[in-house]
Amino acid sequence: MSFWRRLLERLQAIRLDLESWLRPVDPTMTVDFSIAFISLAAKLAKADGRVSISEVVMFRRIMEIPPEEEENAARVYNLCREEAAGYQHYARRIRRLILGHQNEEEIRTNLIDGLFHIALADGEYHTEEDLFLRQVAEILQMSDRGFEQLRARHVPDAWCAYGVLGVDPEAPAVVVRDAWRRLVRQNHPDLLISKGLPPEMIRIAESRLKDINRAYEELAHA
Repeated sequence: MSFWRRLLERLQAIRLDLESWLRPVDPTMTVDFSIAFISLAAKLAKADGRVSISEVVMFRRIMEIPPEEEENAARVYNLCREEAAGYQHYARRIRRLILGHQNEEEIRTNLIDGLFHIALADGEYHTEEDLFLRQVAEILQMSDRGFEQLRARHVPDAWCAYGVLGVDPEAPAVVVRDAWRRLVRQNHPDLLISKGLPPEMIRIAESRLKDINRAYEELAHA
Protein backbone atom coordinates (compact mmCIF):
# COMPACT_ATOMS: atom_id res chain seq x y z
CA MET A 1 0.00 0.00 0.00
CA SER A 2 1.38 3.37 -0.99
CA PHE A 3 2.18 6.13 1.46
CA TRP A 4 -0.59 8.30 0.00
CA ARG A 5 -3.14 5.50 0.27
CA ARG A 6 -2.28 4.93 3.93
CA LEU A 7 -2.49 8.65 4.59
CA LEU A 8 -5.91 8.88 2.91
CA GLU A 9 -7.30 5.99 4.97
CA ARG A 10 -5.96 7.56 8.15
CA LEU A 11 -7.62 10.89 7.29
CA GLN A 12 -10.91 9.10 6.62
CA ALA A 13 -10.69 7.37 10.00
CA ILE A 14 -10.01 10.69 11.73
CA ARG A 15 -13.02 12.23 9.97
CA LEU A 16 -15.32 9.41 11.10
CA ASP A 17 -14.03 9.67 14.68
CA LEU A 18 -14.58 13.42 14.65
CA GLU A 19 -18.13 13.07 13.29
CA SER A 20 -18.91 10.54 16.01
CA TRP A 21 -17.46 12.83 18.69
CA LEU A 22 -19.43 15.85 17.45
CA ARG A 23 -22.70 13.96 17.10
CA PRO A 24 -25.14 14.90 19.91
CA VAL A 25 -25.42 12.17 22.52
CA ASP A 26 -28.89 10.68 22.99
CA PRO A 27 -29.43 10.89 26.77
CA THR A 28 -31.89 7.97 26.71
CA MET A 29 -29.09 5.66 25.54
CA THR A 30 -26.79 6.43 28.47
CA VAL A 31 -26.29 4.20 31.50
CA ASP A 32 -27.09 7.11 33.82
CA PHE A 33 -30.50 7.66 32.20
CA SER A 34 -31.32 3.94 32.26
CA ILE A 35 -30.48 3.61 35.96
CA ALA A 36 -32.47 6.74 36.81
CA PHE A 37 -35.52 5.52 34.88
CA ILE A 38 -35.33 2.03 36.39
CA SER A 39 -35.09 3.62 39.84
CA LEU A 40 -38.17 5.77 39.21
CA ALA A 41 -40.11 2.77 37.93
CA ALA A 42 -39.08 0.62 40.88
CA LYS A 43 -39.91 3.27 43.46
CA LEU A 44 -43.24 4.07 41.79
CA ALA A 45 -44.20 0.40 41.91
CA LYS A 46 -44.03 0.45 45.72
CA ALA A 47 -45.43 3.98 46.18
CA ASP A 48 -48.80 2.52 47.20
CA GLY A 49 -47.15 0.27 49.80
CA ARG A 50 -46.92 -2.91 47.73
CA VAL A 51 -45.33 -4.06 44.49
CA SER A 52 -47.70 -6.01 42.25
CA ILE A 53 -46.62 -8.55 39.66
CA SER A 54 -48.55 -6.62 37.01
CA GLU A 55 -46.45 -3.51 37.67
CA VAL A 56 -43.22 -5.48 37.29
CA VAL A 57 -44.53 -7.09 34.08
CA MET A 58 -45.42 -3.66 32.68
CA PHE A 59 -41.94 -2.38 33.50
CA ARG A 60 -40.35 -5.30 31.65
CA ARG A 61 -42.67 -4.75 28.70
CA ILE A 62 -41.74 -1.07 28.44
CA MET A 63 -38.02 -1.78 28.71
CA GLU A 64 -38.17 -4.80 26.33
CA ILE A 65 -35.54 -6.75 28.25
CA PRO A 66 -33.89 -9.56 26.23
CA PRO A 67 -34.30 -13.04 27.82
CA GLU A 68 -30.56 -13.35 28.40
CA GLU A 69 -30.57 -10.09 30.41
CA GLU A 70 -33.67 -10.73 32.54
CA GLU A 71 -31.68 -11.89 35.58
CA ASN A 72 -29.39 -8.87 35.49
CA ALA A 73 -32.33 -6.51 34.93
CA ALA A 74 -34.20 -8.01 37.89
CA ARG A 75 -31.13 -7.53 40.08
CA VAL A 76 -30.80 -3.87 39.04
CA TYR A 77 -34.54 -3.30 39.53
CA ASN A 78 -34.50 -4.72 43.06
CA LEU A 79 -31.38 -2.75 44.00
CA CYS A 80 -32.95 0.47 42.73
CA ARG A 81 -36.17 -0.25 44.60
CA GLU A 82 -34.37 -0.57 47.92
CA GLU A 83 -31.78 2.18 47.32
CA ALA A 84 -31.91 4.89 49.97
CA ALA A 85 -32.11 7.95 47.71
CA GLY A 86 -35.61 9.27 47.07
CA TYR A 87 -37.24 9.30 43.66
CA GLN A 88 -36.81 13.08 43.46
CA HIS A 89 -33.05 12.51 43.26
CA TYR A 90 -33.43 10.37 40.13
CA ALA A 91 -35.92 12.75 38.55
CA ARG A 92 -33.38 15.56 38.94
CA ARG A 93 -30.68 13.38 37.34
CA ILE A 94 -32.90 12.84 34.32
CA ARG A 95 -33.70 16.55 34.12
CA ARG A 96 -29.98 17.33 33.95
CA LEU A 97 -29.51 14.75 31.19
CA ILE A 98 -32.35 15.92 28.93
CA LEU A 99 -32.24 19.68 29.59
CA GLY A 100 -31.68 21.51 26.31
CA HIS A 101 -31.70 18.34 24.18
CA GLN A 102 -33.52 18.64 20.86
CA ASN A 103 -35.91 15.85 21.89
CA GLU A 104 -36.39 17.10 25.44
CA GLU A 105 -40.18 17.40 25.23
CA GLU A 106 -40.63 13.97 23.63
CA ILE A 107 -38.35 12.29 26.15
CA ARG A 108 -40.09 13.97 29.11
CA THR A 109 -43.56 13.10 27.81
CA ASN A 110 -42.69 9.49 27.02
CA LEU A 111 -41.01 8.99 30.39
CA ILE A 112 -44.01 10.26 32.38
CA ASP A 113 -46.32 8.32 30.05
CA GLY A 114 -44.36 5.14 30.76
CA LEU A 115 -44.60 5.73 34.51
CA PHE A 116 -48.37 6.14 34.17
CA HIS A 117 -48.49 2.73 32.46
CA ILE A 118 -46.69 1.21 35.44
CA ALA A 119 -48.86 3.00 38.02
CA LEU A 120 -52.09 1.77 36.38
CA ALA A 121 -50.84 -1.74 35.59
CA ASP A 122 -52.60 -3.17 38.66
CA GLY A 123 -55.87 -1.47 37.72
CA GLU A 124 -55.75 1.08 40.54
CA TYR A 125 -54.48 4.63 40.85
CA HIS A 126 -53.55 5.59 44.39
CA THR A 127 -53.14 9.05 45.86
CA GLU A 128 -49.47 8.28 46.62
CA GLU A 129 -48.91 7.35 42.97
CA ASP A 130 -50.57 10.57 41.88
CA LEU A 131 -48.34 12.59 44.21
CA PHE A 132 -45.27 10.71 42.95
CA LEU A 133 -46.06 11.39 39.29
CA ARG A 134 -46.98 15.03 39.85
CA GLN A 135 -43.70 15.69 41.66
CA VAL A 136 -41.64 13.91 39.00
CA ALA A 137 -43.43 15.87 36.27
CA GLU A 138 -42.76 19.12 38.13
CA ILE A 139 -39.07 18.30 38.53
CA LEU A 140 -38.84 17.47 34.83
CA GLN A 141 -40.51 20.83 34.12
CA MET A 142 -43.59 19.41 32.42
CA SER A 143 -46.46 21.87 32.17
CA ASP A 144 -49.62 21.30 34.21
CA ARG A 145 -51.58 20.97 30.98
CA GLY A 146 -49.17 18.39 29.63
CA PHE A 147 -49.48 16.33 32.82
CA GLU A 148 -53.28 16.52 32.80
CA GLN A 149 -53.33 15.36 29.17
CA LEU A 150 -51.52 12.20 30.19
CA ARG A 151 -53.60 11.76 33.33
CA ALA A 152 -56.81 12.12 31.32
CA ARG A 153 -55.70 9.20 29.16
CA HIS A 154 -54.62 6.80 31.86
CA VAL A 155 -56.83 7.32 34.90
CA PRO A 156 -60.29 5.85 34.22
CA ASP A 157 -62.15 8.40 36.34
CA ALA A 158 -60.22 11.23 34.68
CA TRP A 159 -60.79 10.25 31.03
CA CYS A 160 -61.71 13.33 29.05
CA ALA A 161 -61.49 13.52 25.26
CA TYR A 162 -60.95 17.28 25.41
CA GLY A 163 -58.22 16.81 28.01
CA VAL A 164 -56.44 14.17 25.92
CA LEU A 165 -56.33 16.58 22.97
CA GLY A 166 -55.40 19.51 25.20
CA VAL A 167 -58.33 21.75 24.18
CA ASP A 168 -61.10 23.46 26.11
CA PRO A 169 -64.58 21.90 26.10
CA GLU A 170 -65.87 25.07 24.41
CA ALA A 171 -63.36 24.79 21.56
CA PRO A 172 -64.88 24.85 18.05
CA ALA A 173 -64.57 21.81 15.79
CA VAL A 174 -61.77 23.34 13.75
CA VAL A 175 -59.61 23.85 16.86
CA VAL A 176 -60.27 20.26 17.97
CA ARG A 177 -59.31 18.96 14.53
CA ASP A 178 -56.14 21.05 14.41
CA ALA A 179 -55.09 19.84 17.88
CA TRP A 180 -55.70 16.23 16.83
CA ARG A 181 -53.65 16.62 13.65
CA ARG A 182 -50.79 18.26 15.55
CA LEU A 183 -50.69 15.49 18.15
CA VAL A 184 -50.83 12.80 15.48
CA ARG A 185 -47.84 14.35 13.72
CA GLN A 186 -45.90 14.72 16.97
CA ASN A 187 -46.51 11.11 17.99
CA HIS A 188 -46.17 9.38 14.64
CA PRO A 189 -43.72 6.44 15.00
CA ASP A 190 -41.82 7.34 11.81
CA LEU A 191 -41.08 10.82 13.13
CA LEU A 192 -39.92 9.54 16.51
CA ILE A 193 -37.75 6.87 14.92
CA SER A 194 -36.12 9.53 12.74
CA LYS A 195 -35.33 11.47 15.92
CA GLY A 196 -33.51 8.48 17.34
CA LEU A 197 -35.86 7.69 20.23
CA PRO A 198 -35.38 4.15 21.60
CA PRO A 199 -37.91 1.35 20.88
CA GLU A 200 -39.52 1.44 24.34
CA MET A 201 -40.40 5.11 23.93
CA ILE A 202 -41.73 4.48 20.42
CA ARG A 203 -44.12 1.87 21.85
CA ILE A 204 -45.32 4.30 24.51
CA ALA A 205 -45.98 6.92 21.82
CA GLU A 206 -47.91 4.37 19.75
CA SER A 207 -50.17 3.69 22.73
CA ARG A 208 -50.64 7.44 23.19
CA LEU A 209 -51.53 7.80 19.50
CA LYS A 210 -54.36 5.26 19.88
CA ASP A 211 -55.87 7.30 22.71
CA ILE A 212 -55.49 10.53 20.71
CA ASN A 213 -57.42 8.99 17.83
CA ARG A 214 -60.01 7.57 20.23
CA ALA A 215 -60.54 11.02 21.76
CA TYR A 216 -60.95 12.67 18.37
CA GLU A 217 -63.40 10.00 17.17
CA GLU A 218 -65.41 10.50 20.34
CA LEU A 219 -65.65 14.26 19.80
CA ALA A 220 -66.15 14.05 16.02
CA HIS A 221 -69.20 11.83 16.48
CA ALA A 222 -70.60 13.59 19.50
